[in-house]
Amino acid sequence: MATFEISTAGADELRTFADWADDEQWNPGLSDGEAFYPTDPHGFLLGRLDGRAVASVSAVRYGLDHGFLGFYIAREPVRGQGYGLRMWNAAMDRLDGRNVGLDGVVSQQDNYRKSGFRRAWNHIRYEGVPSGEQAPAGVTLVDAGTLPFARLAGYDRRFFPAARDVFLAAWIGLPGHTALAAVRDGELCGFGVRRPARSAARVGPLYAASPDIAHALLGALAATAPGLPVAVDVPDVNPAATALVERLGLRPTFETARMYTGPTPAIDIAGIFGNTTLELG
Repeated sequence: MATFEISTAGADELRTFADWADDEQWNPGLSDGEAFYPTDPHGFLLGRLDGRAVASVSAVRYGLDHGFLGFYIAREPVRGQGYGLRMWNAAMDRLDGRNVGLDGVVSQQDNYRKSGFRRAWNHIRYEGVPSGEQAPAGVTLVDAGTLPFARLAGYDRRFFPAARDVFLAAWIGLPGHTALAAVRDGELCGFGVRRPARSAARVGPLYAASPDIAHALLGALAATAPGLPVAVDVPDVNPAATALVERLGLRPTFETARMYTGPTPAIDIAGIFGNTTLELG
């Protein structure tokens, strides 16, 4: 009889998670695991069948009451045999008692609803080469790493349901990542990060107080690799964000649904022009 075992994945094994995500056409960032793993070192589960890795899931804890589920993959040869469900149950057990979020691909959304998840909004991935734009009068774009980290973390907290300082500190400092902040009258009014990925570079998060600030940030981030495409996961409940990327000629290529087991978190959705990640929220 085949033996199926679930264990906690180590940092090196997150490369396997990324390879499988790439096979699913999710376009993971090249260094994502280096920020993901320290966020919750026990939050990544790997399923092995007779010692061979065949399934993955992440169940990352934030604070005392929030969790996020991602990397839910059963490899093609073992699908339909119950191994994916066992991974799912292990992940949900780890996040028991929390309001759990995920970004569900279209094919799985009905299954997530059956497990108690409710749609909050959709993320539509837009890809292309955006034009540049000067920052609005009075707004300056600076290297986010030069700001006091507490200010940046406090700003991020407006747009995410829980503090995630460990993740954020890694996210802005990884080699190849470009992190820019928009400052007006000494106050943060925007923040964005570009990271290299398997195909189009990913931009996320992209926060801004207005579409013109978002445009300036997106253009400046894209200009770090002129002429190459970027991909932004835009929440469809922010019409200003959708209007911006469509005006810039970016095209929709991929869709997920942000779903939660509990109430939709009270965050500043009007300021989110691009989601941070589909794997950790």
